[in-house]
Formats: sequence, C-alpha cells, structure tokens
Amino acid sequence: MSETKDQQHPNNNNIDDKDKDKDMYQTGFGNTFESQVLTGALPVGQNNPRLVPYNLYTEQLSGTAFTAPRCENRRVWLYRIQPSVVQQGDTTVRALAADEEQGQTSPCYFGGCAPQDCQAQVNPLRWRPFPTIHPAHEKVDFVQGMQLMCHGGDPSTKHGLAIYMYSFGASMKNEKKLSTSHTQPPPPRAMYNADGDFLLVPQQGTLEVVTEMGKLLVEPCEICVIPRGMVFQINLESSDGEEEEDEEAARGYVLEIYNGGFQLPELGPIGSNGLANARDFLYPKASCVSSPLEYKTPHQIVIKMDARLYEKTSPHSPFNVVAWHGNYLPYKYDLRRFCAVNSVTYDHLDPSIYTVLTCQTDHAGTALADFVIFPPRIMATDPNTFRPPWFHRNTMSEFMGLIQGKYDAKEDFVAGGASLHNCMTPHGPDTDTYNKATNDPCDSPTKFDGGLAFMFETCLPLKVAPAALENPAWREMTYAECWQGLADNFTGWDALQKQQQKKK
Repeated sequence: MSETKDQQHPNNNNIDDKDKDKDMYQTGFGNTFESQVLTGALPVGQNNPRLVPYNLYTEQLSGTAFTAPRCENRRVWLYRIQPSVVQQGDTTVRALAADEEQGQTSPCYFGGCAPQDCQAQVNPLRWRPFPTIHPAHEKVDFVQGMQLMCHGGDPSTKHGLAIYMYSFGASMKNEKKLSTSHTQPPPPRAMYNADGDFLLVPQQGTLEVVTEMGKLLVEPCEICVIPRGMVFQINLESSDGEEEEDEEAARGYVLEIYNGGFQLPELGPIGSNGLANARDFLYPKASCVSSPLEYKTPHQIVIKMDARLYEKTSPHSPFNVVAWHGNYLPYKYDLRRFCAVNSVTYDHLDPSIYTVLTCQTDHAGTALADFVIFPPRIMATDPNTFRPPWFHRNTMSEFMGLIQGKYDAKEDFVAGGASLHNCMTPHGPDTDTYNKATNDPCDSPTKFDGGLAFMFETCLPLKVAPAALENPAWREMTYAECWQGLADNFTGWDALQKQQQKKK
C-alpha cells in the first residue's frame, strides 16, 4: 500500500504537494499580499479610486483600530461586485431562535449555550470523542453542530476566549440534507463572527473553508485561523476534492479569542529558526463567484455578536470579491511541519517550547491563549529523567485534545476526546504511565511518533457548559480515578521521625 499524506514525514518535501500549494496559496506569516481573479481588477497606486476597474466597489475591512502601531495594524482592501451593505429589502436583523422540534439545530447562542450559564469547575474533567451525527438523524452544518465546552471573559468587552467542539455532516453551501420537512431547500449559509477570531483544529474530515479572500482546504493535522468579521462558509470536502455525499461527520475543536490576534511566539535564545516557521503559513488567492446565476443566489448570513446568533438575508453571494490587497487575512498551517525543540541532556522541559501560535495579554509572557502541540519528536535525555510530563498545578488553565494516535501521558486518552485541567487543578500522568516511566531506564534516545495532541492554554479560569458536565455518555465521570493507583511508596518515614526527634 502506498504511503498516505498522513503517514508522510513533512521533511519528505513531497513535490506534488508543494506544487499544489504554490498554485493555491501565498506563503509567509503576517505578510501583506495582493490577489485578483480578473487581470486588471486590482487598482494600481491607490486604494480607493473614484472609478474602480470593471465598475467594482471598494470596501475596507479593518481588523485593528486605524491608529494601531504599524507593526500591529491589520486591514484588507476589497474590490467587490457589490458592497456588504446591500441586503434584502427588509434589512431587519433577527435572532435565531431555538427550535423545539429541531432541538439545538437552530440555537440562539453559538455553541448552544449562553456563556453566563457556564459553571466554575475545580475537578479535572475529561470527555470521550465528541459524538458524531448518526446517519439516521438529520444532518447539521458547522454552525448547528457546534458545542460550547468552556468559556472565560466577556465577548462584549472584547476580552476573553471560548472553546468549542464541533460535529457536522452537511455543508453550509448545500443544506438540502438538513431537514426532510422543507419543500424548498434552504438557501446557502455563510457566517461572520463579530466577537473574535476562530482557530479551527479538524480531527476528522477535511474542510473547505470559503472566505471573501479565497478558499482554504484544511485537513486533520492542519489548522485554520479565520479573523473577526470575515464572512466564511465551512463545507465538507472529500480526498479527491469533491463535496462528500454520504460521508461520516466532520469533527474537531475551535478556539475563539475575543481580543488581539494570533502571533508567532518569540524564539529568544532558540535563535531565528525553529518551531512554526513563518514560510509554512499559507494564505488564499482570490476566488469568487463565476457567473451571474451563481452570484444572484440568495444567502443566509449568520452573525455572531455577544455570543448570540443573528441572521439576515443577502440577495446575492457574499463571495464576490474580485481582487484584494492587505494583511488581514485567513490562513492555514500544517502541524506536521512544526520544528520541535527539546532537551538533549536531562529533564522534561516546559510545554511552552511546543507553542505554535500565541495571543498575549498586556502582561509580558502571559498569554490569553497559547496553541501548543505535542508532535512526533526524539526524546534524548539522561538515564534518570522522567520523560512524560510531570505532576503539575498551574495558574494557567489547560484544555487538551487529541487529533490522532495516542498521548504519551495518558494511556486511555483517545483521538477526538478532550480534557480540562482548570486553574490550579492538580493533574499529570496516570498511574500506568507513571509506573512504566519510572521502570524505564531511558538510557537511549527514543522517538515518540504515536500521535499528535494539542493544548489550548489560557491565563483565565474557565467555566464549563452544562451540556459538557451533565452527559455521562460523553463525559468520563470517573476520570479522576486514573490517579488513585499512585501508592504511598515513601521510604523515609523512619529517617524523618529520627530527624524530628533530634530537633526536639
């Protein structure tokens, strides 16, 4: 059997993949790019000319304040067939209401839960793989298949974050499968998030991420960032590039940050190379509707504002940008290209050495959110190093997921599952992992290549959604028992008592 892309090491430098990426994407984290579908559509020498080529409209999308420092300033100029203000005659924006018959398929809150309903938790929590939609059930799309897991801060003040898991089996561009009760299929759906940036981590199923600036294909072991305010559509994609018909549901994780944006972490004494290299981040090229019939298809636009969902109708496709230039853009990154750094002498180093992206607070070195991975890597330490992660209590909150394979600190943590060790909640390797590691002489380098795990780490204590707490078929209610086999093996009682007696 030929080697699949998932099995290939990124350093194989597959020529076909590199050529495909060159055709589809532009490269370089945080760069300013320009792209046009139609030659001559991009104005030359100015941003908003009175007469735009091809009678396009000029629109700017600002991701930061006008006066933000130049190194932080993010905006993109769009040249589109019609501006975003054009809506159906009645421009009333109405909230999506919960539908009793459909359950949570039309929640009024993104993720099916109001953030204020989440509850503080001091216990370690773990979940089995997020349930996928059963084939006998009506299929839902990305918006409807979202489940809020935990939350901190407040989107109305642009401070904080939320973590979700998703499972869906229908594309937003074609909702004929969503309900058999419709005589006419509902219109295609698109969305924008006014609350913050999304970081998508697919675990199962390849996503076609359609945005105003172009398309991104994002498969498991890749991530995608969609900035605040950008209209997008999430569709299912098969391995051969065609929309899937009877596929199993897509599943994955989402991190949403309410303030700032993601940046590459500083490398410090590591130097100028390593971790996630800027050249490996891929940005789309312009792509838009190609015919008047396609353009005139009405779309439902879903808006997330203060965690609630609203909808309005557009008489045309929102994906009508013919040309653009700027640096406020969606992008993707292949986690298999991460250049890991590790100890080659002794001790298990802090997980921060595996940071892919970070969103910092005003307090230097303290992150609102770090996205950290635990990739295949060589572990080469002295014979007396405990190689798995140590037992830990952390001022930061740690939400973990597993994309594929196994995690080296938990024997029964499975792909598609998740765990939360909140602020100052004790955690660490389970009993079996600890016993194996303490009995392992670790006198030679070994390669861990059994899986790919990740962590969303935040300085905020996280509150957990009731649905994530109360479902015993999903949440592992006995998770904390994995540490109960850690016995009292202390051999110094006699010496301790003698020492105390001497002090008296």
